[in-house]
Amino acid sequence: MARTLPRQVDVLVIGNGPSALILSYILHGHIPIYDLANPHPDPILHEKLKHTRDLLSLNIDELTQHFPASRFSYSTQALPVNVLYDTLIRPYGDTEDNKTCVKWTWDPARAIPHVVVGDTTQPGGQWVGNPVHSSWSIGTLSYARMLSLPGYSFDQFFREAFDCDLPFASRPSRRDVADYLARYADKVGIADSIVNGVYLSGIRRHGNGFYVSSHGIRCEQLVLASGIFGALNPTRSLLQPLTILPSSPQVLTDSRLLVVGSGFTAADVIISTHPGQKILHIFKWDPSNHPSPLRSCHQDAYPEYAGVYRRMKTAALSLQLPLDTKPRPRPHRRMSMFDKSREWDANYEGLPNTEIIGIDLKDNCSRALVRLQNDEGEIFERSVSSFAYVVGRHGTVDFLEHDLLDEMHLQQGQPISARTFRHAAQEALEVAKRVFVIGSLTGDSLIRFSYGSCFSVAGNLLKGWSRQAETQSVADTTHKDQL
Repeated sequence: MARTLPRQVDVLVIGNGPSALILSYILHGHIPIYDLANPHPDPILHEKLKHTRDLLSLNIDELTQHFPASRFSYSTQALPVNVLYDTLIRPYGDTEDNKTCVKWTWDPARAIPHVVVGDTTQPGGQWVGNPVHSSWSIGTLSYARMLSLPGYSFDQFFREAFDCDLPFASRPSRRDVADYLARYADKVGIADSIVNGVYLSGIRRHGNGFYVSSHGIRCEQLVLASGIFGALNPTRSLLQPLTILPSSPQVLTDSRLLVVGSGFTAADVIISTHPGQKILHIFKWDPSNHPSPLRSCHQDAYPEYAGVYRRMKTAALSLQLPLDTKPRPRPHRRMSMFDKSREWDANYEGLPNTEIIGIDLKDNCSRALVRLQNDEGEIFERSVSSFAYVVGRHGTVDFLEHDLLDEMHLQQGQPISARTFRHAAQEALEVAKRVFVIGSLTGDSLIRFSYGSCFSVAGNLLKGWSRQAETQSVADTTHKDQL
C-alpha cells in the first residue's frame, strides 16, 4: 500500500471500501468493454449495446427504458444505473452460471492519477471497521459470488485460501470478506494508490479544486466513498447511564444482556452471544406499517436471522392473545441448527414496543435495574449487566467544511443515511461541482450494486481528464510556437 499521501493529486477518493476499490481499478486504466462473444440474454438490451465501444459513458435512461416491461427480472428498488451494470456483470443473477457480458482491457493512457484514503487499518471499509461487537463468523447477506470485485474474484480468493472450489450459493463469513478485500489491492496492482489508517478533515474548495487542511493536499476532483454504516445511531439521553455497561458479556453470567433494536445489527449481537446467555430484547413491532427487515429472511437461506425474527414474532403474538385463549397448535416447523443451539424459552425474553422509563445503576455500576413499561401500561423491572443499543447505523461527511456541506444542503454532524443523496443520485452522481458519490451513498448498499456508480463516475472523471489533457496540449503547443 502507499505509505505517504501526495501533496497534489487529480482525484481524491474518501473511503477504502469495495466501491473505492472498484473505482481505483478503473482509474488505473482498466476499461470495461461490452463482450459481443457473451451477449446479454435480454435481446433488447443487447441490440442497444452491440455497437458500444466501452461501458463508461452510457445513456442510462435509454438503455433501461424498457426494464419495467421486460420479461427479465430487473430490480425496481435500486437506481437504474446500478441495476444496468449489475445485470451486465451478472446477467444470470445468483445462478451457477458465471458468464458475464463485460470484459476488461488495460489502456494505461486512460489512467488517472488518484489516491484512495480510508481510516480503517486495511482496505475494506465497514467490513473491517465494524462498530458493533459481533462475531466475525456470521454469514453475509449476499451470496459469495455477489461480492466479487473486478480482476480478482471471490472464487479465486476462496480457492487460494481454502484449496477448494467455492460452494454454490454459499454465504461467506465477514472475516472471509475482510480477508478478500485486504488482498484485493495487491492482487490487481492498485495498492500504490491506497492509503489506510488516515482520517482526513477540513476539506474545502480551493480555486478550481479542493484543499485538505488536515494534510495539506490539493486535488481537482473529489469522490465520496465513505459509506453509510460507519457509526451506530446515538443512544437516547435517558439511556446514557446504561452505556457504562459493557456492550456484550465478557463471560457467561446469570444476568441479562439488554439488546435494543429490531434489525440486522440487533440480530448480529444476539447471534454472537454465548448460547447460554440470557437476553432481554426490546424491539419495535409494527409488521403492517414498519416491518423488521428480518422478516424477509427465509429460513433456508438465512436460518439465524429467520430464527431471531421468529422469536420476536412469537413474543409479540403471545402478548396479543387473551388470557383465557390457548394458542392454536401450529404445524411442525423444521428447526435449523441455530434454533437448536440454545434454550430460547429459558434464555430469551422479547419485549415488543416496550419503553425504558427508569434506570438505577447497582453494585458499583456493574449492573442496572431497568424499569420498563409495555403497550398496556404495565410497569415492571429487569436486572441487566450489559447493554447494546443497536437501532441503526449511519455515515458521516464531517470531513467536509461548511462551504461544501452547504452546497449539498447538509448540516455539520448530520447523520448520512441511504436517503441522504438518493434524490440527487437519481438525477446525477455529481452532487456538487466536482464532488461525486459512489457505493452505498447512492442509496444501494449491496456490493453488487456498487459497479453502476463506479462505472458512471469513472466515465465522468475520464471526460474531465480528457478535456484537461487537450487544454494542456493546446497550451504547450502555443508556448512552443511563441519561443
